[in-house]
Amino acid sequence: MSAHGHVDLGHTVAGWTGTAIALAGLGVLGVAVPAVSVTLAIVGGGIVVLAGLTTWALHLAGWGKPGGPRPEEEWSWRVRDHAARQGHPDCLGCRLAGRRPAAVEAGGQERPVAARSSSAGSEPVVAPSPSG
Repeated sequence: MSAHGHVDLGHTVAGWTGTAIALAGLGVLGVAVPAVSVTLAIVGGGIVVLAGLTTWALHLAGWGKPGGPRPEEEWSWRVRDHAARQGHPDCLGCRLAGRRPAAVEAGGQERPVAARSSSAGSEPVVAPSPSG
């Protein structure tokens, strides 16, 4: 048993890759400060932005994880998230990519996305075309 007990810490390919790239970018930024180099600072900032984009792309490809705890058999970082294709509920990254999953009603039944209303309650959310 690990020191963390039975907790889903969310170690994923997307998380580890994004963290490694971000650390490299922060290292470049750290060198830029004492070197007083605007060029290095811009490069370091670009690497940090690249880390975010890479993490997002890997999440959308199924190498991240949905919000909340997962079943214990899915805790390994080698397990791919097959639900990412439809999008995760309440996931900003999935919404930015245009992935909106069906809402789940209290009884466990799914209802179409178009039947949900926006948070303001004025306009219904339009479901994307099923062409994809």
